[in-house]
Amino acid sequence: MTLTEQIQARLEDLFPGLMGVEMTEVTQDRVRASLRVRPKLCTSGGILHGGAIMAFADTLGAIGTVVNMPEGARTATIESKTNFIGGAPVDAMVHGEATPIHRGKTTQVWQTRVTGADGKLVGIVTQTQIVMLK
Repeated sequence: MTLTEQIQARLEDLFPGLMGVEMTEVTQDRVRASLRVRPKLCTSGGILHGGAIMAFADTLGAIGTVVNMPEGARTATIESKTNFIGGAPVDAMVHGEATPIHRGKTTQVWQTRVTGADGKLVGIVTQTQIVMLK
């Protein structure tokens, strides 16, 4: 089983699984995933909810941190900033790509670009993860 498949299996019974996050690539330098915009993830206007965009991106940045941490360490998001650029309607597919900005011993910073299937930017999320050693 590949690392991407292992991560996908771990997510199935967690919030990202509930959202429908589909991992497509997991490496130490990049995390990619897709998300189908379903009505339950939308605002009353049928557009992907900002909180869903943030949760999707947070998942990718956290996974990037996890695959870069020492064995036995834990992580949590300690700061996150989102710029909403465009919308994604029901039935659209959005794609996320997280890349590291900083990978230190005690913190990591990841930036996730969320785009529509047409490549247009939906949002950019920059998050800081704390790395907690045992």
